[in-house]
Amino acid sequence: MADYYQTLGVDRSASGDEIKKAYRKLARDHHPDVNPDDPEAEARFKELAKAYEVLSDPEARSRYDRFGSDDSVNFGDPFGQGGMGGLNDLFDVFFGGQGPFGGSGGGGGRQRGGGPPQGETLQVVATLDFTDAVFGCEHEVSVVTAVTCDDCTGTGAAPGSSSQTCVECAGSGETRSVRQTLLGQIVSATVCRRCGGEGRIVPDPCPTCGGQGRQKVERNYTVSVPAGVDRGTVLRLTGRGAVGTRGGPPGDLYIKIDVRPHDRFERQGFDLVHTMPISMTQAALGHHMTYETLDGPEDMVIPKGTQSGRVLRLRKRGVPHGSSRGDLLVQVTVTTPQELTEEQEELLEKFAANRGEEIVRPDTGLFSKIRSAFK
Repeated sequence: MADYYQTLGVDRSASGDEIKKAYRKLARDHHPDVNPDDPEAEARFKELAKAYEVLSDPEARSRYDRFGSDDSVNFGDPFGQGGMGGLNDLFDVFFGGQGPFGGSGGGGGRQRGGGPPQGETLQVVATLDFTDAVFGCEHEVSVVTAVTCDDCTGTGAAPGSSSQTCVECAGSGETRSVRQTLLGQIVSATVCRRCGGEGRIVPDPCPTCGGQGRQKVERNYTVSVPAGVDRGTVLRLTGRGAVGTRGGPPGDLYIKIDVRPHDRFERQGFDLVHTMPISMTQAALGHHMTYETLDGPEDMVIPKGTQSGRVLRLRKRGVPHGSSRGDLLVQVTVTTPQELTEEQEELLEKFAANRGEEIVRPDTGLFSKIRSAFK
């Protein structure tokens, strides 16, 4: 029989924060993706998740301390109702406290007995200009959310009335049952059906919010977007989601970044790339020009004899990341003139002759077709 405390390497008197810290470290070290060549990694990872699922829940931990671990005792499905803690904390380990996009499963926080539930996690997309994404900015987002009802101040009760303690669960939010087994008495607890786990009921609901204690509104938030974000980046605003019913704490707000394309630059990691056409004379003779970067104008020298496809690098003019920056890569393409005057054609012929280059120009026009017909 596995000892969950030993599995996580903590004392039986460990606090919730100590248990969580130990689990997060072990989960990172033993995740199957981190140990692809270890066939036992997955089994160890599952053991860690099961141990944490039990010890992170005060009620499940109390039952475990009293009765020990046994397959016949149900401590909750880690992916089912009442067992979202393990799943959410796995996201916390590998996504920095975020779900794939939406935090705690995209809904409200898990229901705990004796209190109102946490509000829903909200999601919104922020579309940024390319330059703002590179250098960071203050961006305003608008979201439809739930806020505390002004008339009942979040209690859900009509003005002049109040909520009452649920008589079925005596305010605990749970109903308990005891059954006798070969292992002794087994105490099981379920969410109170009458109060929904809140521990209180509202006999006279607030007419403004219908007893929910919250109202739907549209809110604007100013978000500090860090420099270097890219399309698909997700920012988290803790506590800016919808408030819970009847005074429940708010969820979080997740902001997914989208970026408008730039007319010249493309992003490759932390580098910026620009494909720039130049004339054949500029490529052959060299050219000193003023080039406009995102930081402003810069001197750029196109070396004499530059070939099409050559990449010129402007260091530290790319995307910021930490205390460093990427580079700006300018790939030149040499263009060939298509419409020439007679004088320009003669000059090119003289140039070719001077270099000893053979030029056999194709026949064009009506006289060429006539001559071809008599051949």
